Amino acid sequence: MLESPMLETADVIEGGDAVLLTFRQGIRRRFHAIWLRDNAQDAATRSPDNGQRLIGLADIPAALRLSAARVEAGRLIVAMAPEGREFAYDAAWLWQHAYDREPPRQRGWLDAHRATWDASLAERLPSADITALGRDDATKRRWLADIRRYGIGKLTGGPITDGALLEVVAQFGFARETNYGRVFEVRSEIAPSNLAFTGLGLPAHTDNPYRDPVPTLQLLYCLENSAEGGDNRVVDGFRAAQRLREESPRGFELLAGYCAHFEYRGRGEVCLRARRPMIELAPDGELIGIRFNNRSAAPFRDVPYADMADYYAAYRRLGELLESPEMGVTFKLAPGEAFLVDNTRVLHARTAFSGEGSRWLQGCYADRDGLLSTLACLEAAATGDDA
Repeated sequence: MLESPMLETADVIEGGDAVLLTFRQGIRRRFHAIWLRDNAQDAATRSPDNGQRLIGLADIPAALRLSAARVEAGRLIVAMAPEGREFAYDAAWLWQHAYDREPPRQRGWLDAHRATWDASLAERLPSADITALGRDDATKRRWLADIRRYGIGKLTGGPITDGALLEVVAQFGFARETNYGRVFEVRSEIAPSNLAFTGLGLPAHTDNPYRDPVPTLQLLYCLENSAEGGDNRVVDGFRAAQRLREESPRGFELLAGYCAHFEYRGRGEVCLRARRPMIELAPDGELIGIRFNNRSAAPFRDVPYADMADYYAAYRRLGELLESPEMGVTFKLAPGEAFLVDNTRVLHARTAFSGEGSRWLQGCYADRDGLLSTLACLEAAATGDDA
């Protein structure tokens, strides 16, 4: 897609209800008067301190119309009646926020910042040194951008210190406390509160699908790993969903169209339940989430009898895709290493571990909004864009 083409002409249309903009490449975009007024950038409409809107729709005249429009120094200038005021809009900003375009036609489309992957990602697995992450903004920006793009990033060279993972999270956001605590220990326990706290192997899963909302990020940090086994595996749920859509459009729509149920009961003091589809789409069809965890799936009761058998067939096939060797990346963490996953798309698994030696990982949850906020500020600083 073209980036920020030059604005050439502006014409008032539809009796002043809208403006038609023509860019150098001949591309045209229309904007409604009410949309322009609601999104005006002047200090009386938006706070110069935080960008928040200072007016409500009731403050905008119901009879609003555009009385004139022109292009001046690369900006759109419009006059609005009955207010009798002019407002200016940067051409690049208008291009970025244009809504006059064909909607996506394919269900399960992805945001341009995201890319799916399979086992070949092992050759280019996003990675950064933990020390550099805290000292160099360029390193942090690249690593966070990779998390946004692939949903997975590895870290190396960290201190072998209890609680060191919280210092990593502090680089981009805040730890999210749950019933497992602010930090949870991933090692064998007697009478564990979760199967993750055993030496059993775990199939590919997203964490805590029984929460609403789920923790959107999970960090696992290695402190000891001398036991046999215990290798980590990550797999892109978005790629698996795309493959299911290619093989079985009906199966894809069943998992996206009906809610699954998830539940966790912990020793009498915790009962968590959520009702969400395994493949989550936005209203316009964007693929925005995967919830998949066989250990925590409750009986499905929102799927009609006529669709239940096919629903289970799609569920089975998605599970097969997630476990297939060509889909995942496997690695063994060394002490001082960690990895972060987007828990709304990337599933993680591990092989069983036992015998001599020990395996001790610490985990915590965080939320993607903090990561994306940090990334947006770093990108703005790198480009000199204060918008």
